[in-house]
Amino acid sequence: MVATSRKTHGPGLARIPDQPLPGTPRELFDSLPPLPGLRTEIIDGRLIVSPVGTPEHARAAMRLFRAFIPLMDERGWEGFSGNVDVCIDGSRDPLEPDFVIAPFDCPRWGERELFSSGLMLVAEVVSKGSAEDDRGKKPAIYAKGGVPVFLLVDPLTTPASVTVYSDPKEGQYQVTSTVPFGREILVPHPIGCTLDTSVFEKVV
Repeated sequence: MVATSRKTHGPGLARIPDQPLPGTPRELFDSLPPLPGLRTEIIDGRLIVSPVGTPEHARAAMRLFRAFIPLMDERGWEGFSGNVDVCIDGSRDPLEPDFVIAPFDCPRWGERELFSSGLMLVAEVVSKGSAEDDRGKKPAIYAKGGVPVFLLVDPLTTPASVTVYSDPKEGQYQVTSTVPFGREILVPHPIGCTLDTSVFEKVV
């Protein structure tokens, strides 16, 4: 038999003040404590909490980061491989991309989230748990948020490939280009460079 008590507070216990429950996914996201080792995003009204990627996943993101270092240094841009959130303009939904290029003075929502419309490029590395959202949902989300270039590294498709989405208009990217790992691909304005995708071979 388990004894229960109606007592809600007592010596040594602090009374928790009554607070309204979060009414939206964004309010629920904002109410969460720090969750080390987990990625928290809102995608199409769903609050998604998932483990961070595997070492292979992180390695692919870091290869991408290193590939863009010369360009970022030349133009005074900043690069982030994880550990930064993006606030989608309009919906204010937060996402945590695998790689971001942003100007040094990119506008923010709060302390941690960069506004999507101020970014230069966002990239995602597809994993088993994120494949449906990365391929099917995020291109439209980033386009609606005004991200000029979205780069999708997909080691799970056959053959493994890199797709560049660009020219966002009316919530959709107007131009897409896909190459298999090992080929070069043009990353258009405002990036304006060619990416050698052989950096992803034998990584994931």
